[in-house]
Amino acid sequence: MTENLSFEEAIRRLEQVVRELETGDLPLEQGLALFQEGIALTRHCTALLDRAEARIEQLLERDGEAVTAPFEPE
Repeated sequence: MTENLSFEEAIRRLEQVVRELETGDLPLEQGLALFQEGIALTRHCTALLDRAEARIEQLLERDGEAVTAPFEPE
């Protein structure tokens, strides 16, 4: 299920999971299941960000070397 989510969908679901866990009103098994889902969502988001970073580095590649520069918002 998690692997089919876009980054934005996964972040929204992760935020929802965190809110539910923060209430503290969950039975232990349900809390553990949500925590496990949160870990899976975090790993999925990290993988998507890593792939995006790799694509950016490929786009910036010059003369056979990846040129990286810090992001500086305007």
